[in-house]
Amino acid sequence: MRQLSAYAAVARATSFTAAAARLGVSQSSLSRAVADLERQVGAQLLERDTRNVQLTAAGAEALRIAEQILGAHRAGMNELDRFLLGESGTVAVATLPSVAAVLLPQVISGFRAARPRVAVRLLDGLERAVLNRVLSGDADFAITTVGVPPDRLEHRPLVRDRFVAVLHEDHPLAARDEVGWADLAREPFLAVGRDSSVRRLTDAAFGQVDAHAVPAAEAGSVATVGGLVAAGLGVSALPALVLPLLGTGPFAFRPLIDPVVDRRLDIALRARRTLPRVTEHFLETLEDFRGQGRELPPGVSWA
Repeated sequence: MRQLSAYAAVARATSFTAAAARLGVSQSSLSRAVADLERQVGAQLLERDTRNVQLTAAGAEALRIAEQILGAHRAGMNELDRFLLGESGTVAVATLPSVAAVLLPQVISGFRAARPRVAVRLLDGLERAVLNRVLSGDADFAITTVGVPPDRLEHRPLVRDRFVAVLHEDHPLAARDEVGWADLAREPFLAVGRDSSVRRLTDAAFGQVDAHAVPAAEAGSVATVGGLVAAGLGVSALPALVLPLLGTGPFAFRPLIDPVVDRRLDIALRARRTLPRVTEHFLETLEDFRGQGRELPPGVSWA
């Protein structure tokens, strides 16, 4: 890069003296740099006499290429500076679908308003896949439920959401103000698949009341469960943050009691890892939202 920069300065100025003055270097060091470049490319780039410097045909082509390389180098170093300052790059967030669709859009909007050159990549999936994304390095951090935390992860509490009964609006339990888990166990129960953190929590809640709800049907996605409820095929229990994913339908949502079950969602990061500055800025934006007490959907609260 030093030789290319020296050559381009001389070629543009057509003078070693003028180029040396512009760069603030000695004329002899500039001459050595150009001579080194000519040896490397194996061609004479400049024709010199006591008064003038002229470009050979190879020299003119070398100048064109040198300016391309120098311009790309400047642009790349500027981009690196912006990345190190947290003003460019990509933030990769692994998260549950409900967090990606309901909680994060406003955070991303505020973040990108301040840093429009930064892209946000959402990797949504189920709990285990989300945590593996962080452990493998595919994601900078995760927002997910708290199972048994691996030793390699550290957790920061973010939000809590409460489980509610999801009923067809014409179901007899919809006439109540609150519904018990034991009541749900006596109905055809529509369960989320076993790979979901929601299923782990509903199974635990039924266990607390010594009830064994045999699923009338299982579905891999919350939206599918909602469709089954809307069709009158049974009842379900879901955390409040996922309810907007059900869309519109003939639903009735009632608080679940005996026991009251909350789901906690944490920020999970690889332990002892230095985060990119751009990721730190994103987490600061998320923390600002919590500090300001930004409004959350009903049944959801900042942890």
